[in-house]
Amino acid sequence: SYGQLHSCDLQQKVLVFPAESDSASVVLQASLLEPLTSFTVCLRYYSLLTREYSLFSYATKEQYNQILVLKPKPNQYRLYLGAVDVTFILPEKKDSKPGWEHICVSWESATGLVALWLDGEPLPRMGLQKSQCIHPEASIVLGQDQDSFGGGFDASQSFVGEMKDVYMWNRVLNADEVGLVLSDYVLSDSLINWRALNYEIKGYVVLQPCQTPSPYGVQS
Repeated sequence: SYGQLHSCDLQQKVLVFPAESDSASVVLQASLLEPLTSFTVCLRYYSLLTREYSLFSYATKEQYNQILVLKPKPNQYRLYLGAVDVTFILPEKKDSKPGWEHICVSWESATGLVALWLDGEPLPRMGLQKSQCIHPEASIVLGQDQDSFGGGFDASQSFVGEMKDVYMWNRVLNADEVGLVLSDYVLSDSLINWRALNYEIKGYVVLQPCQTPSPYGVQS
């Protein structure tokens, strides 16, 4: 329901963002107590958009794009860390059908390395913000790009589609762990956990059952 904080296991559920807007968003609560010197964010989404849109936005009062996972074009992913960014450009797939995509994005301060995993496959790593840290007091939003702390949304950057399986950790996942997350295994010590999600829906976002069958058969 709208405007209430929930804490739920959302297995076999999806967040549907049905229309372009400057208000539809999902605000997440994370148990952050100390500055982040590394992180991994994973999620699944399905969108038919060809314009730019935001998937995951972590804003602090000092830096609205502290962590921003953006899809500038259908074959590009961009990670902002503060005022700087890196863009992963994928080969354009011919005759590919639209469908769910699973991404994991990670960064560590010690090396500055940024990793992107697309459907369990790693892309060549890039570098960003070595030796920096990320403030823990944050506004975390799905489906919109924050241009102020908790707001400043632009409909032309809004997500339209479906999203599920959102997780965040304060460490870099290794290849085996990414494979486990891709297979719906729940790793411990997550800051954001889809299976125990603290969230608030704002605007036109609808929580619905998945339309795809569970790989595990009927859930009790």
